[in-house]
Amino acid sequence: MELKKDLLPHEALAVGIRSEIEAASFYARLLAKVKNVILQKKLEFLVFEEKKHRRILERLFRSRYGDKELVIPDRSSIEVPVLEVKTGLTVLDMFKAALQAEKSAEELYKKAQGRADDEGSRKMLGYLSRVERSHYFMIKSEIELLSRFPDYYDVEDFHLGADMFHVGP
Repeated sequence: MELKKDLLPHEALAVGIRSEIEAASFYARLLAKVKNVILQKKLEFLVFEEKKHRRILERLFRSRYGDKELVIPDRSSIEVPVLEVKTGLTVLDMFKAALQAEKSAEELYKKAQGRADDEGSRKMLGYLSRVERSHYFMIKSEIELLSRFPDYYDVEDFHLGADMFHVGP
């Protein structure tokens, strides 16, 4: 992912906020497609996290650039995988799109961290980069499960075929 060279630090924060808004919305829509209770909890966690990241970035913007108006772009001005729910897209495809988006978000925050003009901002952006990386691995784990057990998301309780054999005397 490439940040524009002429993108100012406060503009990079606005792009990050747009990214977090889109991610929270995407995970909420994906949550509506999932019946598995455990997977729902994981998606609820991701929605919560992305909303929290937005608040962190907004707080950082206000503390560093309080004299400027926060203008959140309608669309990201950087190359980010589009997180939208298209007709016919499988849940696995949606998780794959989310995986790429988390990787892009991690890169965005790493690059913004390098442009930050104070230590506090660098630490906050570094933190966000690492958290997006943890989301990446969480989603990667879910992709592995969905690949091995395609109906995993579509059952309330994942049973690994327990109904297929008798356990007991």
